Amino acid sequence: MTFVTVAGGGGVSAVIDLVTRRVPNWLTFTILVVGLTLAAVRVTSVTLAGALAGCLLGLLLMLPGHFIGATGAGDVKLFAAIGTLLGPSATLMAFFYTAIAGGLLALVAAVRRRRLSTTMERTMTFVTTGGGNVADIEDGGANNRFAYAPAIALGSLVAALGL
Repeated sequence: MTFVTVAGGGGVSAVIDLVTRRVPNWLTFTILVVGLTLAAVRVTSVTLAGALAGCLLGLLLMLPGHFIGATGAGDVKLFAAIGTLLGPSATLMAFFYTAIAGGLLALVAAVRRRRLSTTMERTMTFVTTGGGNVADIEDGGANNRFAYAPAIALGSLVAALGL
């Protein structure tokens, strides 16, 4: 049941984000309510306390990226909502898988936009300066944005499989 629910919520959010570049509140709220409900009625192995902990952990893991402008608020809310389905330990794994998927999607986007060299240089600067070029990330005109919900969906699916 967890895998199907994560696949459905993640899949819908990925498609909507790819089309509209937004993850709507109604969708994240629906996933949150479904996750809490499934936990409350004990349909999955995640307890209600585990669902709440997964939600909080998902929120805390994604907020730093949002604060530096690397992810949108919808991405943060989506990951927190999916945390209700996964529980805390799988949410932590989902975060790592999501980061890997996001990195790969960023490389694909950079290649398609013919910005790979610029992206790699700015990423190295970001890492070596501890975020000293965060303004480059936040620049809306830099053509460095891409839909992140697909990465969240992929990472969460892998974690839901128990890998």
